[in-house]
Amino acid sequence: MRFPNETAPVPADALVDRVTRSFDACPDPRLREVLVSLVTHLHAVVREVRLTEDEWAAAVAFLTRCGEVTDEHRQEFVLLSDVLGLSMQTVTVNDRTEGGATEATVSGPFFVEGSPEVPLGGDVGGGARGEPCLVEGTVTDDAGRPVPGARIEVWEADDDGRYDVQYDDGRVAGRAHLFSDAAGRYRFWGVTPTPYPIPHDGPVGALLAAAGRSPMRAAHLHFMVTAPGLRRLVTHIFVRGDALLDHDAVFGVRDSLVTTFEQRPAGTPAPDGRVPDGTWTRARFDIVLGTAD
Repeated sequence: MRFPNETAPVPADALVDRVTRSFDACPDPRLREVLVSLVTHLHAVVREVRLTEDEWAAAVAFLTRCGEVTDEHRQEFVLLSDVLGLSMQTVTVNDRTEGGATEATVSGPFFVEGSPEVPLGGDVGGGARGEPCLVEGTVTDDAGRPVPGARIEVWEADDDGRYDVQYDDGRVAGRAHLFSDAAGRYRFWGVTPTPYPIPHDGPVGALLAAAGRSPMRAAHLHFMVTAPGLRRLVTHIFVRGDALLDHDAVFGVRDSLVTTFEQRPAGTPAPDGRVPDGTWTRARFDIVLGTAD
């Protein structure tokens, strides 16, 4: 029995139609397109899995916890996007590598503006624990022309698997920028990348544990390369032979970015005359920037 002012239940298809039509007056066509698609797919998921009200409440609580742990140094929503493959999917649909441009990958949650500048051949490690590593290469455009003065941002975790911002002492380590020379060449010292877990002490870590997934990332070194008139590149290089290349927690590995890190014995002098105390590695990564839109 239905009371006189009671509204009849809205059929599922009709509800979706009513919600999507509510955006008809949106003055921004792109915003309307995104909202309509988002609503359509979200409703489809609820109907496909027959989501319960308790599950809906748990999802809301989970997103609330993501917001509660997010601060200036930790972005739990980026982390969530990463482990669901959404970050990499967004990179993929926007990445254009025609002309042999270097492939992009996820930026991750630990990029920080205002890194210190180091000279060519300088040390971006800044005291970070780890085996010394010499990285060198060239920056060219997609026509093969050298790109002088390209800004090369680099950041990486230390040998304990932590970025500088994960410490409480305000250190700046494993993070710097430099500029390519007149011939497009660059080189710097850092630490040899090692595998590490993404932050898994929060809601995203709980989700991975519940799903039976590992929080480990394949060993990598971050790059962000910019130059006037050329597309910004955000990418990593990965360590050839790493057992986690096929199991990266954020799905960021691309075959073209897997790089050989050649280990050198202790006492072997580097090309710049430096003689590290112990073993060290050397890697080459040539960067090709595509033309800006």
